[in-house]
Amino acid sequence: MQKSTLMSAMRLHGNKEVLQLDSIARPVPGVHDLLIQVLACGVCRTDLHVIDGELPHIHYPMTPGHEVVGSIVERGAAVTHFSIGDRVGVPWLGRTCGTCRYCLEGAENLCDKAEFNGYTLDGGYAQFMVADARYCLPIPSHYSDAEAAPLLCAGLIGFRAYRAAGSSGNLGMYGFGAAAHLLAQIAAAENRQVFAFTRSGDLKAQAFARQLGAAWAGGSDERPPVALDAAIIFAPVGSLVPAALSATRKGGRVVCAGIHMSDIPSFPYELLWSERSVCSIANLTRQDGREFMEVAARVRLRPRVEIFELARANEALESLRGGTLSGAAVLKPAALPRP
Repeated sequence: MQKSTLMSAMRLHGNKEVLQLDSIARPVPGVHDLLIQVLACGVCRTDLHVIDGELPHIHYPMTPGHEVVGSIVERGAAVTHFSIGDRVGVPWLGRTCGTCRYCLEGAENLCDKAEFNGYTLDGGYAQFMVADARYCLPIPSHYSDAEAAPLLCAGLIGFRAYRAAGSSGNLGMYGFGAAAHLLAQIAAAENRQVFAFTRSGDLKAQAFARQLGAAWAGGSDERPPVALDAAIIFAPVGSLVPAALSATRKGGRVVCAGIHMSDIPSFPYELLWSERSVCSIANLTRQDGREFMEVAARVRLRPRVEIFELARANEALESLRGGTLSGAAVLKPAALPRP
């Protein structure tokens, strides 16, 4: 029987539209690429920014998804470090130029010509996808496909933000979702105190944070019981920047971890005074990926996931938008024989 060259994909056809389940041609890998059978794909807040048209230069139709776990079906002629049947992870960073000043200085996350899976490149809300093998990552074997999916962005880019916060003893996390619930476990393993900030009155999320070892959990409009050494903002809410600054000690740092955030309101200089600082995290590097996967292998994180069929991607996205998830949403395409 001839193998089908078609596949199902949830695609975006215009700004602020819902995704449509399309039957399209299976992509063909290039010389450096892998053709991957998607086993699981995490649903990230960045997907909402893409769907809402909040990121520039979006092409239509396009397939979101950049927390992809899959099995290699085909590989390009130049690929030598992966084999057919290997399980790999596909993160946000899809390709860089390799020649600009940022790439040459080890800051490929800032490359002006970078391309991103699930944004400028079609992603993993599909049965198959193509990804550049040079940017794919091996995944520790003890994670299931669904558990591994949020490691590819919530964990990986969250880990870059976590390191940017420094060796803080008292660490605040504003927005306790997919990224924070993973990083709280790393912080606990490193004997740090986590202070979790959720939507006001979200007792479920606060209880979840405490279950994962948070020393304190409360609303983002509350003050923690002690001054923070650093804070990471995962929620895309600009007003949290002055709130976080006011909760940090002298010399503290506030890290903005989202790819998009609403405008930051004006605030008195007093909040920035005493050598407090604000920085942002942009994308990731391949070195970030390698280092985080080493941590994930050692710490043995317990990702909490809620699984949705691929055709229910819009439902998963609205659950994320509404803040009703505990942990991460993960899409699972219809089962196919593993290659």
